Amino acid sequence: MSSAIPTHTQILVVGGGPAGSYAASALAREGLQVILFEAAQFPRYHIGESLIPSVRHYLRFIEAEQKLAEYGFKHKPGAAIKFNQFKREGYTDFVALGHSNSSWNVTRSAFDKMLLDHARESGACVHEKTRVNSLRFSSSDPSRPVAAEWSQSSETDHSGVISFDFLVDATGRGGLMSNKYLRNRHYNESLRNIALWGYWSGVGAYGGGTAREGAPWFEALIDDSGWAWFIPLHDGTTSIGIVMHQELHNEKSKALHGSSTVSRYQAFLSLAPNLTALIGRGVLVSKLSVDGPPGSLDPLVRSASDFSYSASAYGGNSFRIIGDAGAFIDPLFSSGVHLAMTSALSAAASICGSIRGDCSEAIAAAWYTRRFSLSYTRFQMVVLSAYKQIRATNFDVLNDVDEDNYDQAFASIRPVIQGASDMGTRLSEAELQGALDFCSKLFSPTSPEQRACALRYGLPTKVLDVSAPLLDPKDIDAALSRVEGISSDGNLNHDARLVMEHANARRVLHREYAVNNLEAEEIGGHVVRLERGSLGLMKLRG
Repeated sequence: MSSAIPTHTQILVVGGGPAGSYAASALAREGLQVILFEAAQFPRYHIGESLIPSVRHYLRFIEAEQKLAEYGFKHKPGAAIKFNQFKREGYTDFVALGHSNSSWNVTRSAFDKMLLDHARESGACVHEKTRVNSLRFSSSDPSRPVAAEWSQSSETDHSGVISFDFLVDATGRGGLMSNKYLRNRHYNESLRNIALWGYWSGVGAYGGGTAREGAPWFEALIDDSGWAWFIPLHDGTTSIGIVMHQELHNEKSKALHGSSTVSRYQAFLSLAPNLTALIGRGVLVSKLSVDGPPGSLDPLVRSASDFSYSASAYGGNSFRIIGDAGAFIDPLFSSGVHLAMTSALSAAASICGSIRGDCSEAIAAAWYTRRFSLSYTRFQMVVLSAYKQIRATNFDVLNDVDEDNYDQAFASIRPVIQGASDMGTRLSEAELQGALDFCSKLFSPTSPEQRACALRYGLPTKVLDVSAPLLDPKDIDAALSRVEGISSDGNLNHDARLVMEHANARRVLHREYAVNNLEAEEIGGHVVRLERGSLGLMKLRG
């Protein structure tokens, strides 16, 4: 049983998903008084089962990585993506960068509960089945939240008011601050999607019996309307879903004349022939509900809006907005939990920086908004580049990409795309399309075997190092021309070029994968002081 809720706390975290649990852990481990309210009782169901390797680096900072490694979730050595039915799939090998770079496919009810329990163990006081109904704001500064009205859904139905020094909003897509008070959420028009998914047993496995086994499979639908996922889980089931643009989904649903959600889902799966082959004789199953009445079953097929969105600000006087409460990007690149954790750690660092006098609260809040926006924009551009390939056409994205965030996130790419002499001062649709084309190389149909072959023929290892600086296209040409065995063989030259362009595109996101990047990437003259017990912001000497 949770302890009684006090009338004041130093920090109130609202929401116990990955973002809220991580922020509560990080802040409590700094010796701060943290109370976390979670409306549900964990475990509870959630989608978003495929993690990227960065998660282990973030969990290492709060000493939770070993818990994840030992839980028994399905090992994820990489990811396979097939956007063209007439070409082989591309495969990104996480393990190639070291065994500790692999990841997992997780059952989110278990994963999220593990993180919430870790927040408790880290010193946060967690109250489940406790909902924040409204916020109260300062009479002297109407933008500053100072208290929360809460209620508990239990036998006693307690309610009350708690004041706080800082609010961390981790309320997910509901977005307490963004939707109810700031009203600053911006939806990405090109990514207004619908997702349908279910769980299967008895299916095949991508890369079965090889080093690729456990890797999820992603496939573009043959009519360019969206994409499908195939994610094996440790309980023996496989999560299989479809993502389509809302308008196309509605058109296709009308053509099926009043069919059920299950029949629509199964019809849409036929648009992913390779995934259908992986299903084989598999059976769609209902799982035991983790948050329903004892013994009840989940629905065979679930559906949800999958709209991508961001906001103009994620921080202000005494508040930070983290994870899905602030921004959400289409799940194609499995970036949801990463953005939850990087925003949570950045928010914690900015709050500690403010409390410890590293800078003013105004500077800390502004730094946090830019930090979250930077990470979001990088993943947004990569996801948009994938959709450009899936839909096999250009689509306008200028209104969906913030120019200031783009400048910060892609400062190193702009000269590569346009050439410094041609670069305008204002971001244009043409430049954005060039950036999408550059990022799309991340999904090229390359393989670890092609990479190994190029290295055997003499391609220098350093040109494939994803942590190295970006290469200009003419530098790629020069590197290939210097390797005699590759330059003289057309097929080898083609494969080596694909491998180099793939590595070059991976550099866009690679800095996101290491938590230490928060120490290295300067924003507004400040970086994170990533020291346990002294977390905060540090001003760089000018």
